[in-house]
Amino acid sequence: MPTKTPIQVEASILSRVIRPDQPTLSRAVAREWLRLGFDETDQRRMRKLADKARQGTLSETEQVEADGYERVSSWLGILQSKARRSLRQSS
Repeated sequence: MPTKTPIQVEASILSRVIRPDQPTLSRAVAREWLRLGFDETDQRRMRKLADKARQGTLSETEQVEADGYERVSSWLGILQSKARRSLRQSS
């Protein structure tokens, strides 16, 4: 069995807490969750970190930052999955 990364473990735990497959959000809450996202500054930073990662030139500090973006992105994806399902269910 392959070893999971800390990010995968956290995403799995969060998924069990949020239960994205259960469409229990109100339409208003679901819409608000779908509005969440990274602004342009963060998007540029993520692209820069991704470029450095592909080149193998990330510093330890940059790796920590990239991991943080990945964790938040996973968290956001789980929330928004639940939001989309909730909106579909209420239609």
